[in-house]
Amino acid sequence: MAAAVELIAAPWNLGLRPSAPGREPGTWRAPQALLSAGLATLLRPARVVQLDRPPYEFDPQPATRIRNGVTIREHSLRLAEVVRDALAADRFPVVLGGDCSILLGCLLGARYAGRCGLLHLDGHNDFRHPGRHDTGADLGAAAGMDLALATGRGELLLAHWPVAGRPLVADEDVVQIGDREDGEVLPVARFTAREIGRLGIAGLAERVIDRLERRALDRSWLHLDLDVLDERVLPAVDSPGRPGLDFAQLAELVAALVGTGRVAGLDVAVYDPERDPDGAHAAPIAECLAAALSALTATEAHA
Repeated sequence: MAAAVELIAAPWNLGLRPSAPGREPGTWRAPQALLSAGLATLLRPARVVQLDRPPYEFDPQPATRIRNGVTIREHSLRLAEVVRDALAADRFPVVLGGDCSILLGCLLGARYAGRCGLLHLDGHNDFRHPGRHDTGADLGAAAGMDLALATGRGELLLAHWPVAGRPLVADEDVVQIGDREDGEVLPVARFTAREIGRLGIAGLAERVIDRLERRALDRSWLHLDLDVLDERVLPAVDSPGRPGLDFAQLAELVAALVGTGRVAGLDVAVYDPERDPDGAHAAPIAECLAAALSALTATEAHA
């Protein structure tokens, strides 16, 4: 297990549609909101890396039908280098987004060292791609496509990468956890929100870990879209819904997965401080992450 956490702030909103005509989504504010809520104090990271905020464009970019697609690729490559360097230094990267498109750079960074699975915790399956959903004349939003893109589906701009090629992760090495889209069939292992309600967190963790063992996956990236939480617990996300987890359940699940030593790092996405004007939810999110990663902070404290 890595000796210390490295916090990486990725303040972007490139993968989301405008929150209103001419208005950018507010997820780019999340890293600073979580740091201001004491996350660094709780996690005691060995290093905090602040990435630049990329520009959000409302108009189409050349040669892509994905909103901000060119910019997402550029900044994903930069994020991948930071994640790669953190892993090479034997640190556990915790990437603070931002929207779900940050997954691509995170997973690419992990892939530089070889095969890597994906644990995709999300209230939606984010499997939108040409042939599955008709986007019509609208620009596609990468935050709703990140799982499809990571598994090699969709525009090559965001589906084919240096070193890793395409896909970033094989279907068989993905576990989707917590989505509410019961009627859809996916080509990956999957536990929906309703199934989690039946299994309980301990039962779910046991099945996910068994999947990792059967696939001989020693390394997986954990993507945490906070809309996997029930909207009654956290409404300040891009697309809230129910049923979902509460903070204690989420901390228990992430702690169990990270505790196996098979999780290389994680990213946190889609908290939107603009939907939380009083800042009421930043501290509970920070405390949840600290509880989930307490084994790592304990390791650092005794290092």
